[in-house]
Amino acid sequence: MAQEQETDAKRVDYRLLRRLLRFLKPYKFHLVGGVLLTLASSALGPLRPFITRIAVDDHIAKGDLDGLVMFIGIIFGLVIIQGATQYALSLLMTWIGQRVLLDIRNTLFNHVQALALRFYDTTPVGRIVTRVTNDVEVLNELFSAGVVLMISDIMVILWILTFMWNTSSDLTLLTIIILPFLLVASFIFRAKVRVVYNKIRQQVARMNSFINEFITGMTVVQLFRQEKRMESNFRAINQTHRELQDQSIMYYATFFPVVEFLSSVALAIIVWYASTHIGTGEMTVGMLIAFAQFTEMFFRPVRDLTEKYNTLQSSVVASERIFSMLDTKLTIDDAPGAQLFDELKSGIEFSHVDFSYDGTTQILKDVSFSVSRGETLAIVGATGAGKSSIINLLCRFYEYQGGEILIDGKSIRSVRQEDLRRRIAVVLQDVFLFSRSVEENISLGRNDISREEVIEIAKQLGAHGFISKLPHGYDTNVRERGAVLSVGQKQLISFCRALAQDPDILILDEATSSIDTESEQLIEASISTMLKGRTSIVIAHRLSTIQRADRILVLHKGEVAETGTHAELLAAGGLYARLHTLQFAQAS
Repeated sequence: MAQEQETDAKRVDYRLLRRLLRFLKPYKFHLVGGVLLTLASSALGPLRPFITRIAVDDHIAKGDLDGLVMFIGIIFGLVIIQGATQYALSLLMTWIGQRVLLDIRNTLFNHVQALALRFYDTTPVGRIVTRVTNDVEVLNELFSAGVVLMISDIMVILWILTFMWNTSSDLTLLTIIILPFLLVASFIFRAKVRVVYNKIRQQVARMNSFINEFITGMTVVQLFRQEKRMESNFRAINQTHRELQDQSIMYYATFFPVVEFLSSVALAIIVWYASTHIGTGEMTVGMLIAFAQFTEMFFRPVRDLTEKYNTLQSSVVASERIFSMLDTKLTIDDAPGAQLFDELKSGIEFSHVDFSYDGTTQILKDVSFSVSRGETLAIVGATGAGKSSIINLLCRFYEYQGGEILIDGKSIRSVRQEDLRRRIAVVLQDVFLFSRSVEENISLGRNDISREEVIEIAKQLGAHGFISKLPHGYDTNVRERGAVLSVGQKQLISFCRALAQDPDILILDEATSSIDTESEQLIEASISTMLKGRTSIVIAHRLSTIQRADRILVLHKGEVAETGTHAELLAAGGLYARLHTLQFAQAS
């Protein structure tokens, strides 16, 4: 994950602009229409004071009522046309903005799914959620109105200066004397607001991460009465967020009066100039009225730009966050020309495999073993011995640093990951169920798994009984993380899910540790027939569940300590025998 820090403003702005434009490319013709509407809308407003000057000097001053009525009609028509143009522009840009947001959010979500598990080891869930939801939503105003209306405001300023120059070049030069002061104030405001909005987005990510962890661990919080400490921690995060928001408001509240003051100075210059020139004929009443309107119009888009700048700064920071995640390359890519993998034919082999999660602490050291097709291999060892790491490497969730993992005699890196994982089913100790029906949690929404097949598998594994007693049977929504089910029931559903995929390789990672003895016996009785024709790898602390395995692999501190059948390892009197004696002595 890219570091969340302040970067060079100019470089970041141009980089973000180029990247954001790529998302606008599919809508380039709509953008052309938006630009044309912007040009028309921005010119219609400043045109009214210019026409007002003509109406006053050429018709009101001369008592030409018919001509005045005509110009009133022209001004009224301009107002209607400008309103219709702005309506069409707003509708068009909102349409473009929503579709761009859809594209960005889909791109970000697909990228997050493709990231390796190493990314999720180091990135808080709240930060990821913030990127896909909050940060993308911040861009809504940027695409729907922000950028286009900012361009419109800039065009209004240019049109105003053009009409002012055509009305009186001398007065225009006097009026724009205040522009350098306005530019300096804007530059200072831009620098200050950018920093504070960057900090605000970081604080929002921290808040989301804290809330996600707090809600997920609510049972522990209430069980150990940690509510006050959590309240104190959240209050501190929230307080920092409020202080940063107050700081941004203070910058805005300071800048806005500066713009108002400069507007008053410009108007004073116009009045002063009129007092010395209107009597000589160098300036007319119509010019005075027009310049007063021009000045008010000139500073209105400046004030609007000030307000939109908050949106722009927030959007720029959000864009940096989004693109930093899109730039994250923690992926495990298929090798060029990766081969298809339809089914396991001969077996799996680990050959002198070395592995480390962080590149420094060695988890697996020179691990070698093989599993033939249809064979059941059990892996035992103390916590931290590297048992689950073997599963992670076999599924290609992580890359190993040394040795080789072969499947049917070919490097696992030469096989397409999608095909490999389609032929592997893993049952974990910590079961995750989606907030959907029981049937959907078993079939995972696959159309090729019928309801009848789901029910048959549930019957074979002894889950059909309790599922049938649920309020809506297989259509019962288990809610978030299977809240309506017991631990054992969730584990049984995970078994059904694994076997519904009809895998070649079945992996049980401490899968029976949370199931009571009756359920375990029921599963073992039914699963023995399901394992036929499949390569099975069983990881378990409870040695009673693996005694009938074809072979047992004993890991100790990341190395293979011994291997053999249950009887062979007991006879050898090694580490497995000591573990067996200790475990059954405690049980008795």
